[in-house]
Amino acid sequence: MRTMEFKMERPGLLKEGDLVTVTEGLLPSNYYYTIDPSLAMSGNVPFRERMLARNGKVISVVENERGFYVTAEFED
Repeated sequence: MRTMEFKMERPGLLKEGDLVTVTEGLLPSNYYYTIDPSLAMSGNVPFRERMLARNGKVISVVENERGFYVTAEFED
């Protein structure tokens, strides 16, 4: 299992236990992942750490002073 953290801009878009699908985006030197339909976005991921799984499950949603963060688990 692989976990990945995503930044969510507004509360209530996702909750623990939600099943999610991610879309992979490509930058010149990294990948990034977006939980569809544009609910949350990952940080940049180096090429060598590319995620192959596209479906996962939300395991936590945390609010801190910087915003809302979603952790999702994927079978990679």
